[in-house]
Amino acid sequence: VEHSNIVGPTPDSNSGLETKPNTGVGVVGKVVAISRTDYSDVASRMGVKFLPYGDMERFICEEDLDVIVLAVSILSFEETVKELAPILTKRLGQSTGSGAKDNATISSSTLPLIVDVLSVKEHPRSVLLQLLPEECDILCTHPMFGPDSARDSWRGQTFVYERTRIDKVLLGESGEKINNSGRLAAEKTDKESSFVDSQGTIRDVHENSNAHVEGMDRMERFLSIWEEEGCQMTPLSCKDHDTYAADSQFITHLMGRILGQQGLQPTPI
Repeated sequence: VEHSNIVGPTPDSNSGLETKPNTGVGVVGKVVAISRTDYSDVASRMGVKFLPYGDMERFICEEDLDVIVLAVSILSFEETVKELAPILTKRLGQSTGSGAKDNATISSSTLPLIVDVLSVKEHPRSVLLQLLPEECDILCTHPMFGPDSARDSWRGQTFVYERTRIDKVLLGESGEKINNSGRLAAEKTDKESSFVDSQGTIRDVHENSNAHVEGMDRMERFLSIWEEEGCQMTPLSCKDHDTYAADSQFITHLMGRILGQQGLQPTPI
């Protein structure tokens, strides 16, 4: 990954970057952050360029970025994506020399890979697919650690991810490719690498274009940042992630509330 831009970050965003700044910046080459809060001093210490939130158009259109990491809270996630979407569409028009979208000539590499790091996954997946231009590749992730739990190392920390969209091809919850109207490509073809485009034509993800290969390579290079630092890489659908998380977090929060009501005090032992 040559250039990575971060929208946020917030203390609870779980981006993980604040725990290993030297690794993050060294791997991606250049990092640019933007936030409503002034983190310019923190960014300077990390060797990261910081822009105020009002410079969003410059952030997207002028920084020559490959990846955007949305490190924002769940409450502001949808509104942030709504603000990003029209600027991404504008960048797409600038890249193609026209505001019109020509599916035969526009590849996913024209726009940056969009990565979310929320601790829930079905909500951001739905928002990103609904609001972003279809030319944006999407990677839904959950680095299950933060500044405290990974203060010294990322090694052994769990990193959950779903490859959600590559080169306009959506991946279903079962991993099957689906077209933009939601029909499973398997209904019309048995070929694993085939899908049905928006015109109903059966296509191969590799035909007449390097866009799929480029999109997959970019996604894998981003994931390799975490893998090379020793994270336990866990591919998991957004639906399954939220099911497992709900089961485990219910017990955790229930016991926390129960203990919190007991008025427990420290003792000498």
